[in-house]
Amino acid sequence: MKILALGAHPDDIEIFMFGTMAAYAAQGAELTFAIATDGAKGGKSDPVVLARFRREEATAAAALLGATPCFLDFPDGELVADAALIGALKTLIREIGPDLAITHAPNDYHADHRALSDGVRIAASFAVPVLHADTMGGTGFSPTHYVDISAHADIKAEAIRMHRSQDPERFVDGARTQNLFRAGQCNGAQGAVAEAFRFEPTFPFADIRELLPPAPPIRKVMVSTKRVG
Repeated sequence: MKILALGAHPDDIEIFMFGTMAAYAAQGAELTFAIATDGAKGGKSDPVVLARFRREEATAAAALLGATPCFLDFPDGELVADAALIGALKTLIREIGPDLAITHAPNDYHADHRALSDGVRIAASFAVPVLHADTMGGTGFSPTHYVDISAHADIKAEAIRMHRSQDPERFVDGARTQNLFRAGQCNGAQGAVAEAFRFEPTFPFADIRELLPPAPPIRKVMVSTKRVG
């Protein structure tokens, strides 16, 4: 199986979907990590230096899973779903031939995220189903699918920490909190950790369950056996 993960910035895949990528890697899937922008506005450093540093960080994180990194190098903070972006994405999809593409939700907090989401939706038409990752903090997101990342939480944290230029502990903590909540939301077993996704069926792709790693085991719902009164 071939999985194409697409993030707007060099640390987005790690924050929003790296646990699921680790689950795919454990299944032997072929992973490609595509980063749309150069990340040059993600700090106060010289943009050229920061862009180079962030590329190195993303490459190191991808190497944890043996994923192939791909850098589209559009300007950070200026991404739009125009002909240039859509053309680049169509070329990428054609060259890789993925079974599934995973990217940002169309209503995520950052304009670059929303632009990439729109571009992927258009570029993927008839070629590959598109799955949307959770939003920052889960704001405005209604999941349809969950992936158990309990066995991969540590490597996800390690991948986020690869992005030293971004004060990564805030994202490690935020992602962990969100992933614990998503596991509880789907009634996952005690101690489970999950990433959440949303799939909007679009012809000819109506059902992608066979393309996803397993969801968390569901805990049994029980009626209290205690007697009172």
